Amino acid sequence: MGKQREIGADNTLMWRLSNDLKLFKNLTMGHTIVMGRKTFESIGKALPGRVNMVVSSTMSAAEDILSAINLNDAIEMARNSGETEVFIIGGGQIYSYALELADKLYISFVDGSFEHADTFFPDFDLNEWRETESKKYPKDEKNEYDFVFKVFERKGLLG
Repeated sequence: MGKQREIGADNTLMWRLSNDLKLFKNLTMGHTIVMGRKTFESIGKALPGRVNMVVSSTMSAAEDILSAINLNDAIEMARNSGETEVFIIGGGQIYSYALELADKLYISFVDGSFEHADTFFPDFDLNEWRETESKKYPKDEKNEYDFVFKVFERKGLLG
């Protein structure tokens, strides 16, 4: 997300960050990814090596895509299949629903502000979370902005 919690504009990402995409791929490979219909449409296809699940009241399952009527059903379907970690990958509305259910957050904080943004990550109370990892990535020829990748775990969880 950008400095003002921006995550998208016109159903696309607003930056090119090769390192962030590599982090995303490494984290999600072999797991279930859950997204809203608009996020799926912006990607345009199932992401390989992952179970792709779309939350939508209008979209039905298609080749390489599972569908669920709501986020709770999507998570339950993933857990019933033996999934140990379900990744919610957007968009803003799905993040809003998922935030109260999440026990871990993986967030890239992009060092930029994007006035044309129309989609935002929901506001959340950092006091409810413990930062467990932080790594800086500098701007270079493959990354338009500096960013920091952070992992947070919800406080109060056992384990």
